[in-house]
Amino acid sequence: MHQLTRDQARRIAVQAQLLEADRPDDVVGIAEQLGAIKIDPTATIAPAEHTILWSRIGSTYDRAQLSKAVESDRLLFEFDGAFRPVSLLPLMLPAMRRWPRRESSRQWLEANDRFRREVLARLRAEGPLLASQIPDTADLVRPPDGWYGPNQVVHMLDFLQRQGVVAIVGREGRHRRWDLAERVYPHDLPDYSYADAERMLDERRLQAAGIAKQRSPWTPVGEAGEPAVVEGLRQKYRVDPEALTALESDEGGRAVFLSPYDGLLFDRPRLHELFEFDYVLEQFKPKPQRRYGYFAHPILIGDRFVGTLDAEVDNEREELRVTAVHEFLPFDEDEHATVGAEIADLGRWLGVDVPEW
Repeated sequence: MHQLTRDQARRIAVQAQLLEADRPDDVVGIAEQLGAIKIDPTATIAPAEHTILWSRIGSTYDRAQLSKAVESDRLLFEFDGAFRPVSLLPLMLPAMRRWPRRESSRQWLEANDRFRREVLARLRAEGPLLASQIPDTADLVRPPDGWYGPNQVVHMLDFLQRQGVVAIVGREGRHRRWDLAERVYPHDLPDYSYADAERMLDERRLQAAGIAKQRSPWTPVGEAGEPAVVEGLRQKYRVDPEALTALESDEGGRAVFLSPYDGLLFDRPRLHELFEFDYVLEQFKPKPQRRYGYFAHPILIGDRFVGTLDAEVDNEREELRVTAVHEFLPFDEDEHATVGAEIADLGRWLGVDVPEW
């Protein structure tokens, strides 16, 4: 049983998310470590997938690197709202073959079997296609729910992707282009049993987290890694042995602005327990109830959350307008300089001016 201080646990989590001083420079390598790079179109600064990569690489990150890795090199693939490394695909396929488990989803697929066959026939003959290019001939309709509109083709494509039958081959703007999975995914993938695949997925989730609670619905890691306790906390944790080794060569921290959809923020209970940070995304709050801003980016310095950045790109003026830097505790001189330098780096990456703020 490893005995860790809270400081060590935080450093493990920060290192596992590649947010230490030694920056990575390879998009595919980052995806391999993180497991998933969240996709979200909200672009007060930039879409989440690009901000997440900029937070690791810095101003040398080129957005074309991501599209090349996905669409040309096929080393990453899009699934369930995130870009993932192809090395995860064989671990996901056994669960995809068992999908769906929910009875209502099975019934919808059964009732729309003719529709399913027509969608697949259209893709086989004409793909890759956008959902809007495929006729909606559904017999049983799922009503709009706030996330999906009335077009049943989108539902069918998402269902077939979860079964491993179709895949996203690329995007036109924010719209996904679909094709048969057999023409998108590699053919020489290893074949794992469901149990072995789940065990390896647990290991990959722990790799990305560094440390996670043993019984966590947010970061399920099962029996991966080794048992650990964190000073001052009663919960039992699992820790990645490689993350423990990395502590010995800790390069120190830096200032980081995190997209609200960054992986370090996802496990909210762990965020509270290890970092003493209760993060609330205010995007969906009425404006009078917002404290930090519509899409404020948390600021991490080293292994501590010290504030939030409320900023937005003004495309007409080609400026990064900083509305506020909210300081949880007053910054010292070094912290002001560090945050200011990171704002300047953000402006360089965006290719816009940063007026005095």
